[in-house]
Amino acid sequence: MAPLSGVAMQPNTKLLPAVRHTLRLGHFSLRTEAAYVGWIKRFIRFHGTRHPAELGGSLVVAFLTHLAVERGVAPATQTQALSGLLFLYREVLERPLGRMVGLVRPKRRARVPVVLNQGEVERLLGQLQGTMHLIGTLLYGGGMRLLECLTLRVKDIDLSRGEVRIRRAKGGGDRVTVLPAVLREPLRRHLERVKALFERDVRGGGGFVAIPGALGRKYPGVAREWAWQWVFPARRRYTAPGGERRRHHLHPSAVQRAIKQAARRAGITRPATPHVLRHSFATHLLEGGYDIRTVQELLGHADVSTTMIYTHVLNRGGRGVVSPADRLWGRADAAHAT
Repeated sequence: MAPLSGVAMQPNTKLLPAVRHTLRLGHFSLRTEAAYVGWIKRFIRFHGTRHPAELGGSLVVAFLTHLAVERGVAPATQTQALSGLLFLYREVLERPLGRMVGLVRPKRRARVPVVLNQGEVERLLGQLQGTMHLIGTLLYGGGMRLLECLTLRVKDIDLSRGEVRIRRAKGGGDRVTVLPAVLREPLRRHLERVKALFERDVRGGGGFVAIPGALGRKYPGVAREWAWQWVFPARRRYTAPGGERRRHHLHPSAVQRAIKQAARRAGITRPATPHVLRHSFATHLLEGGYDIRTVQELLGHADVSTTMIYTHVLNRGGRGVVSPADRLWGRADAAHAT
């Protein structure tokens, strides 16, 4: 990544505001901003609140190694911390770190994703009601990540074409996925209710929604347009800086809690989370005969090797191998039948 020009930290500039400012200039997501700032805070506290400008690469290595050895963090967690610190030194302090000599990395272990069978998915979704049933079916029927679903805008839903456009997904790109036909009518009715709520907010002086990047400044009225409203708005409104009365989208924790409770009521003993529904979407498509490139595109994976993990959990048992016991008893049964 090329350095962001014009964002070098000036004397007397506070560190964390400078980090946030630089991240926003680079159009990083708010979740990335929160993660990077969090790791920078932990790094500073680990070294006795000394300013990072006083710390060199060896002390960065010491912190990252501490995470791996003493805290036992996952490889992805350590990589996220490393990315945040590399960003700090390269883009904010303009002191790029060299090679991470002596850095201890946690061992990566291959993890097979949890996948529900179709009967379990049916039971799980059957325990969800109303908006949560819509969200759960979208997660399974379109293979979306939870936040991709919750941050959908009205304009991202194409009921006539049966498509959902996912914008600024993981990695920053857009993609299109399938809208389940069984959801077209329920989703149309849901949007009618959301529009009535939006119009009531407008009459009460609200109806505003957060707009990404500089679009809100370029098009001042867009924050109050129906097309930009959340498909799944929160119940409560809040007052944004500047006095706008806005609604946020539903919080992920509400969906996570609803799916966990539904799985318990459905008698599903394996972990059942929103992301498991995405795993199940991919696996069931492959079981249905769709090619892996199609599944890769629908999931938004940059590399097909990421999608290949689902070939290990296809409903074939033991990598598709027929057990010799099944062959033995199959022959015995055939002999007995004759």
